[in-house]
Amino acid sequence: MAESGHVKLEPQWLEVLAPEFEKPYMAELRQFLVAEKKNGKVIYPKGNEYFNALDTTPFDQVKVVILGQDPYHGPGQAHGLCFSVQQGMQLPPSLQNIFKEISDEYPERDIKYPHGNLTGWAEQGILLLNAVLTVERARAASHQGRGWETFTDQVVLMLSERKESLVFMLWGSYAQKKGSVIDTRKHLVLQSPHPSPLSAHRGFFGNNHFRQCNEYLVANGQEPVDWFKLV
Repeated sequence: MAESGHVKLEPQWLEVLAPEFEKPYMAELRQFLVAEKKNGKVIYPKGNEYFNALDTTPFDQVKVVILGQDPYHGPGQAHGLCFSVQQGMQLPPSLQNIFKEISDEYPERDIKYPHGNLTGWAEQGILLLNAVLTVERARAASHQGRGWETFTDQVVLMLSERKESLVFMLWGSYAQKKGSVIDTRKHLVLQSPHPSPLSAHRGFFGNNHFRQCNEYLVANGQEPVDWFKLV
């Protein structure tokens, strides 16, 4: 969402979501972001990366959805994909635990992750969607309740209604609540505690979600995800 009000978005997603950009809440969100920048606030990710999850994974390519909450609020981390950080950044604790679970599920691969940029996942059809797409520097959750949640709720609803046989990975109560609109008759919904160090030991570790996801994809005639392919 550029400051001029023009939306630059992957064409398939723009077609699906066009009505949302005409609604009052989106105009209010746009005004809020413009005002924050004019007041000298630093916002992450960069403006051209707000919709990076949608731009990298077009609507017709989505086969897996991972829901996050907010972008990282430290310099150089967020780039519009949930749980992902740009190359060269230290791995956040939740991402370390995600990588640990994958490595435990695929011990035969014996691959070490060199960085935390998950663009390679997004390019394989994994929509890495945060509920809130922007944040102020050093202020976690600072843009919650400004409208992004309404927008991303619509993303989840459109995927549930218009697609078949998707895998939704919902970690933690926040993601599970956001996924309440998903039609479980059409899609596989995998739920567990969040990979945060505060909760990972309560059931994220050992959830076997990554293997379950691939088994479901293969059973439904789709290519499995290579969880070790990053960028």
